[in-house]
Amino acid sequence: MLKEVTVILFLGLAVWAYQATQPPPPKICGTLDGPPITAPRMKLRDGRHLSYMEHGVSKETAKAKIILVHGFASTKHDMMSMTEPVLDVVEELRLYFVSFDRPGYGESDPDPRRTPRSLALDIEELADHLGLGYKFYVVGFSMGGQVVWGCLKYIPHRLSGATLIAPVVNYWWPGFPANLSAEAYYRQIRQDHWALYVAHHTPWLTYWWNTQKWFPASAAISMKTDILSRQDLEILPMMAEKRSNRPQATLQGVFESLHRDLMIGFGKWEFDPMDLENPFPNNEGSVHLWQGDEDIMVPSSLQRYIAQRLPWIDYHEVPGAGHLFTAIPQNFGQILKVPFLGRD
Repeated sequence: MLKEVTVILFLGLAVWAYQATQPPPPKICGTLDGPPITAPRMKLRDGRHLSYMEHGVSKETAKAKIILVHGFASTKHDMMSMTEPVLDVVEELRLYFVSFDRPGYGESDPDPRRTPRSLALDIEELADHLGLGYKFYVVGFSMGGQVVWGCLKYIPHRLSGATLIAPVVNYWWPGFPANLSAEAYYRQIRQDHWALYVAHHTPWLTYWWNTQKWFPASAAISMKTDILSRQDLEILPMMAEKRSNRPQATLQGVFESLHRDLMIGFGKWEFDPMDLENPFPNNEGSVHLWQGDEDIMVPSSLQRYIAQRLPWIDYHEVPGAGHLFTAIPQNFGQILKVPFLGRD
């Protein structure tokens, strides 16, 4: 009898454990129980829909066409809000922008098979759908900056230029010296040591880890102010005010947006960015990497190493800046200007 009870308890625990690790299905936009569709969307190669928003000058009058890639826990609206305060720069340079919701965010369908490669191909398809021409620019912030590495790997022939703004680093990229990546990893607050370890080594536990109540989840998901610099804390109220009336990033659920970002961003990559070759060997374009030297979320030490390994990248380190420095209009205006300095 005791043996039977033990078996029943074990099976019950196993069933509970399995169910606890399974995320609920996402609420797909446009379905009966899903959020409404409020922005233009395009149908991708595999049947998914990608939501986007065009801003800046018209495509017909633009000198440069730029695809903006948003970061963690944000949407296409957040990238648009960065261009609005610098309309003088936009008009001067005649810049056209399209920002889009990455898969699972905002109004873009989730992609359970999302990889750095699939994201780059989504961007290529978006450019073709909108008729941006064979060449276009990509600009990505934070986790969106990490996406730009995939563009440099898989669609470099389509790029006129690329800008990575405080791009999230993966501590397990093989090109990092072990001591340097370990030092940067352990500079993160303690709860992120575990959250990132889980995302990398046991990704199937990512949903459970970030929804259970016994251990602290990812600091970015739980919005801990410990990961913000002094400048970030000053900027945060301004950003919160701008976001107050916008659609939420996680309308369709947290798993296919936030959690999948962690699994991909800190998972095992199919390539190492530090093995990339210069996409512009004849100086027909440029790649820029911007980083705040007081960024707590993304360590500047690893960005400096990347720039050292890839000397064809123009590295810009902003003194006194945290992770959110692009919310300051003059900073973002400068980021937009730099690729065009000295060009007709």
